[in-house]
Amino acid sequence: MAREFQRGHKAKISDLTPGTDLYVGVQIAAPGLTFDISCFGLDAHEQLSDDRYFIFFNQPKSPEESIQLLGAQSGDTESFRVTLDRIPAAIQKLSFTATLDGSGQMSQIGPGYIRIVAGGEEVVRYAFTGSEFTTERAVMLGDFYLKDVWRFAAVGQGFDGGLDALLKNFGGEVAEEEAPPAAAPAAAPGFAPPAQAAAPPAFGAPPAAPAPQPAPAFGAPSAPTPPPAPQQPMHAAPTIAAPLAPQTPQPPQGPSPYGQPQQPHQPQQPQFGQVPGQGAPPAAPFGQQAPAPYGQPAPAPYGQQPPVGMPPGAPQGVPQGVPATGAGLQAALQPYKETATGQRWTPQNQQLMRVDLTMGGAGVLARQGSMVMYQGKVDFGYKSAGFVGRAVGNATGQEMQLMRCTGRGQVFLAEEGSHLHPIELQGDAICVSAESVLAFDESLQYEVRRVEGHGIPGGALFTMQFQGTGTVIVKTHGTPVVLPVTPTTFADCNAVVAWSAASQVIVSTQVRLRRNAYPGHSGETVNLQFRGAPGNFIVVQPYEV
Repeated sequence: MAREFQRGHKAKISDLTPGTDLYVGVQIAAPGLTFDISCFGLDAHEQLSDDRYFIFFNQPKSPEESIQLLGAQSGDTESFRVTLDRIPAAIQKLSFTATLDGSGQMSQIGPGYIRIVAGGEEVVRYAFTGSEFTTERAVMLGDFYLKDVWRFAAVGQGFDGGLDALLKNFGGEVAEEEAPPAAAPAAAPGFAPPAQAAAPPAFGAPPAAPAPQPAPAFGAPSAPTPPPAPQQPMHAAPTIAAPLAPQTPQPPQGPSPYGQPQQPHQPQQPQFGQVPGQGAPPAAPFGQQAPAPYGQPAPAPYGQQPPVGMPPGAPQGVPQGVPATGAGLQAALQPYKETATGQRWTPQNQQLMRVDLTMGGAGVLARQGSMVMYQGKVDFGYKSAGFVGRAVGNATGQEMQLMRCTGRGQVFLAEEGSHLHPIELQGDAICVSAESVLAFDESLQYEVRRVEGHGIPGGALFTMQFQGTGTVIVKTHGTPVVLPVTPTTFADCNAVVAWSAASQVIVSTQVRLRRNAYPGHSGETVNLQFRGAPGNFIVVQPYEV
């Protein structure tokens, strides 16, 4: 039975099928419109570094035939054959796209899909409709991407430009148009069925189970694009190191702070201990006692203060961090002692949070593995989301793996050095992405909430909404900033951490998808637009994925 994917859903190919010889079918149509369906073989930087892995009507297969364009069949507008174990190591991602050939826009299309068939059986299908798009002229349907193992992601993201803009977006160059051979698409499915079945499940399109042609052994691409020319070394010229010339001392306005000689040509002040008749400059003019030891610190003329805990006249060189109570292990560790404020949640520093379970009565739900220390009698248990909760979490990407902390004691929580911020709710609500939640009071109610709009790359279509009376611990990369919501408030979807639940959030389509798109492009990703009455806010971190 085929798994039904929603936009943003991802899964390992090995979880869908044990086979690696796959059929990919695309169905997309609209009255009076013509579509070009292509596959981009991208490198680790998501760039088309080798043009031979741009598979379209005029180039129906890759050099080693690991990616082949098969043409329309079995109800599919276009179909491909992908043999994952033959794809060169330089190719890290396969992006399947559909673009309009001529006038029109993606909002005019009817129901469509992209599906994967293995061994003649459909294993996954992602369906979409024109209502999910507006004026876009291209759409990124789905991706095969390599992250330890091959995975599939349902993308469904519109793109404003046509095929040329999409090609530039992936770093390719648009050549002068040439008339394509008329029979090129029809001649693509030219492989013959095998003499006997192969295992694991052989490649098979729905009508029949054809088999791969003999292909060269798997290896690196035959002619990979050479890497970019190395940049000139930053230190091409030898560094010239010369001895530092002693600075010419200025005329002395007072004794040096550390008792250095007053006159450059006098070896040391010979007048120390002598009281001249009329206070000549070399003789400690600022009230220093005549028999002061050499190296005595300067008095106040330069605004300097003696080191903490050091009596006047003490020799320099004693560390200035020594407290007045004396040096030692206890004094050194004093600044890092546990902070106890009598509150349920107490930040110990920017990256460590303490919760006192003896206060408040209810337990705490925290991210699994976030406990770094506890004291007292504390019980840790697995918090199951239930069948429905796991299904919703898998479908929306907002699944939280939680543990329940109960008992009488204190638990210290942290995760990967993230900055932690307690947000106390008093009957109000806040929206936070599940990735940004470290812990919260079990008394709070939480649910998955959908973000309006046409989608965000990476599947961030949903968020968690917390409501009630209690505290949520939010983690950020760096120190965040809280901004009021105005009619013109936009934020990068990767930088937004949380926002007030009363805010209206929609996806802005005024920017492109890729950072490295084409000359003249701003490089910004999809943005979120926030609207709401005065008093609403958003929390933004100084970080982008």
